[in-house]
Amino acid sequence: MTNIHYVLANFGGPRHQKEVFPFLQALLTDQDVIQTKLPPFIHRFLFTRIAKKRTKKASEMYQIIGGKSPIYEGTEALANALQKLLHSYVSVFHRYLTETHQSFIDTLLQHPYKEIHILPLFPQFSYATTGSIARWFQEKLPSHIVSKICWVKSYPTHPVFIEAHQRHIKEFLKQHNLREQETLLLFSAHGIPQKYVDTGDPYENECNNSFESIRCAFPQALSVLCYQSRFGHRKWLKPYTIDVCQKISSLAEHRKHAVFVPLSFISENLETLYEIEKTYMPIIRSQGLNAYCMSALSSRKDSVFTFISIFENAPLCTNQMLIRKSKTLACDLFSSCARQEI
Repeated sequence: MTNIHYVLANFGGPRHQKEVFPFLQALLTDQDVIQTKLPPFIHRFLFTRIAKKRTKKASEMYQIIGGKSPIYEGTEALANALQKLLHSYVSVFHRYLTETHQSFIDTLLQHPYKEIHILPLFPQFSYATTGSIARWFQEKLPSHIVSKICWVKSYPTHPVFIEAHQRHIKEFLKQHNLREQETLLLFSAHGIPQKYVDTGDPYENECNNSFESIRCAFPQALSVLCYQSRFGHRKWLKPYTIDVCQKISSLAEHRKHAVFVPLSFISENLETLYEIEKTYMPIIRSQGLNAYCMSALSSRKDSVFTFISIFENAPLCTNQMLIRKSKTLACDLFSSCARQEI
């Protein structure tokens, strides 16, 4: 056994219908996700009410994809596979499954390793994802535990991450008999409000870097980067996936096929299984193109080797380095409420 305790960090997702409201409540009351100037108690009161209003609709969407989110089981399965190969303890932190938090803390206390290495299942860094988890660790974990934490901040252009995506796309095209020159690759990432980027969040830049690094292996395809899950009238990162889908027939330049590549989604979730498959793909098909959606990267059996390589070779940083110094951005109330899962 090594002297390193490995951790996978993810958002988590409802494991059954009764967890939909507490999941939404934990997500929407997180002031790194929804950045407001409100005092914490007012922010929590307001967004708890919003979570209650959104629960019915969210429950219906989860019901369509099997009654729960696949994130929990998928992340736990990946951790088990990693543990066998790393020969060390691998645990999972599910940020918005509050019922799992105490057992996670107990696990860290019961295994006195010298270092704790954390891999976020968010390839591109954002203060609303990885940064939120780092703040939770800083505020909730004992200081002697926090001092042991070393993060893989992000890995948008890590060679094995890029190669895994390229291999995944090539195999998908071959499996479905899709010629590259007849295919439009839609790299869809979860959007964030433009205001977050304007105030220093590097997420857009890292998404662009991933996109450019992956698409160069497919020179005959038409590749487009777009952002999904926007809600409300505020400006989010563009182009919006819904807009791209609605003008796909003119954008495709006579190509026959459109393939969604989940760029920022390592795990299957509501955005891939419901938003892409039930909302966007029908729009594309209505315009005469064949629409496909690739599975998330963690669904591949060989993905475990990708994450081992990232764990072992990516540069590390301290927990404090990932925390936004100020949480006083103006309220982006309605558009931020669109975040369902990542």
